[in-house]
Amino acid sequence: MSLSKNKKSALQETKSDPSLNLSQTSAERIKNLRRQSRDIKKLTEGILSGNKTDLSQAITLIESQSQRHTVDIKTIISTCLPHSNNSLRIGITGVPGVGKSTFIEQLGLLLVNKGHKVAVLAVDPSSSVTRGSILGDKTRMEKLVQHPMAYIRPTASGESLGGVARKTRESILLCEAAGYDILLIETVGVGQSETAVHSMTDFFLLLKLAGAGDELQGIKRGIIEMADAIVINKADGDNIKAAKKAKVEFNRALHMYPSKSNGWEPKVKLASALQNEGIDKVWRMLADYFEKAKKNGYFEEKRAHQNKFWLTQTIEDTLKKEFYQNEIIKNEFPEVLKKIHNQDLSPFEAAEYLLKKAKIQE
Repeated sequence: MSLSKNKKSALQETKSDPSLNLSQTSAERIKNLRRQSRDIKKLTEGILSGNKTDLSQAITLIESQSQRHTVDIKTIISTCLPHSNNSLRIGITGVPGVGKSTFIEQLGLLLVNKGHKVAVLAVDPSSSVTRGSILGDKTRMEKLVQHPMAYIRPTASGESLGGVARKTRESILLCEAAGYDILLIETVGVGQSETAVHSMTDFFLLLKLAGAGDELQGIKRGIIEMADAIVINKADGDNIKAAKKAKVEFNRALHMYPSKSNGWEPKVKLASALQNEGIDKVWRMLADYFEKAKKNGYFEEKRAHQNKFWLTQTIEDTLKKEFYQNEIIKNEFPEVLKKIHNQDLSPFEAAEYLLKKAKIQE
């Protein structure tokens, strides 16, 4: 009995052990150091010199939801802005399982071997529990991530529309300021994310599969209509015959759509990212597109559309954030939700009421 009384619990042992107290003290010290304001000038200098660590820290900072980081974020963006707008922005999308990561890695390796600096911004689905990234593109692009001329940044999509990260556009600017001349922006390939990626890139590449019923999508508007090119991936082995058939069907479907305003005719290519076949042909097509787009002035016109999209999205994001952070809305929201549930109020009336309360709508 006396032995059990003298025996200390694990928590008591932790509190009384000097070595463990030292560890706790060190941990607190590290936390305090992290809380201290960063040297933003050094951080931006590091970005402009191409330092990947500083680039990653800056992107983490701009993804922050904390109000205390607002000034630092504005400083970073304004410093990097004059050094941006000098890359080719390529959006890549496709359904899960189409082989986006393998394709992007092979394309990225081809480009870095040609002397380009390549940044991959991979927007992953968010965990509903931790808000973290479900997929891990760094682990799936083992060769590319090790190349000194490449940078891979997986970003959790968070709550933004269609799975496109809220701060992807700012990440684009930072990567350009760091000297990356080709940006590959990968989306999760579900929902409305394709529309957002199309609006923030110079070229929109759609990856498709053959022999999986995917060919039927060729007769539908929407994603196919937005594509500047379709690449049928996994065109290898027993799937080659089906891939060639799908290529004919997609070509036929593309002719049904109105011509693009830039005069470019969308192409359909075959590729096998796994076997590294057809990737060079895809790049030659991309290079041809950019050469023509810059000559006819469409490249600059598309950039102007991107800027307009970024502006409107920023306004919408800011208004939404301010609305939900409004103290009146925080107090009123649960009660209004209860009234909707009891059918005392329609969602439209509730929205109008809350907007008036927030002084957004008269």
